[in-house]
Amino acid sequence: MPFESRQFYGESPSNFVDFYSAARKDVRPLAVMIHGGFWRVCYGLDHAAGFCTALSAAGFTVANLEYRRVGEPGGGWPGTLDDVKLGVAFARRSSAGYGGDAARTTVLGHSAGGHLALWLAAEMTDLTLAIGLGAVANLPKAFALGLSSCAVGEFLGGSPDEVPERYAAADPARPTNVPRVLIHGDADDIVPVQLARGFPGRVTEIPGADHFAVIDPASAAWPIVLDFLERPASAR
Repeated sequence: MPFESRQFYGESPSNFVDFYSAARKDVRPLAVMIHGGFWRVCYGLDHAAGFCTALSAAGFTVANLEYRRVGEPGGGWPGTLDDVKLGVAFARRSSAGYGGDAARTTVLGHSAGGHLALWLAAEMTDLTLAIGLGAVANLPKAFALGLSSCAVGEFLGGSPDEVPERYAAADPARPTNVPRVLIHGDADDIVPVQLARGFPGRVTEIPGADHFAVIDPASAAWPIVLDFLERPASAR
């Protein structure tokens, strides 16, 4: 099913959210999806649409978030981070119009979007859950590995030695009371699973899964994502 409505939360053409109402019409939990693409403007939210449609069919109100990225005015440091905070706050305020319950908000993100979702857990401490899917969960390690032609350095404007304060401020592992879950394929050759290992949260590795399996509703990762979304907080 296509998204139901597109709403803008800022002045940039990239400041918008696509809303999907839940298949069920009672008040439903809100799932906010943040797409990946190494924080670059050449990648947008469209590739997460199938994942969002499946979440809606599973009974969640869904907000698919777009934001300014590297390569467009205001994207990168700090505009990208500012946008995801504003966009998620906007999605929560607007969710009641689509049957969503802002008090039950899970933020999910894929790849670089996974970094942003995990980072938000320390910014919005009333979130229910943050889930990183193939997430760039360790920025210094991603820089050291030179992932995607050193996308982290491009995003933050330098190396960990050159701009340490930015790496600290953008660290997705900052302390928080919000539960954080990382779901990562152990055959991911775009964001290696070693970036998830040692993260201060629940880490689940999917044997044989590549980078995109974790956002594919037909993959072995899909039931695991749903399980974490649906299980009680005490069981996470």
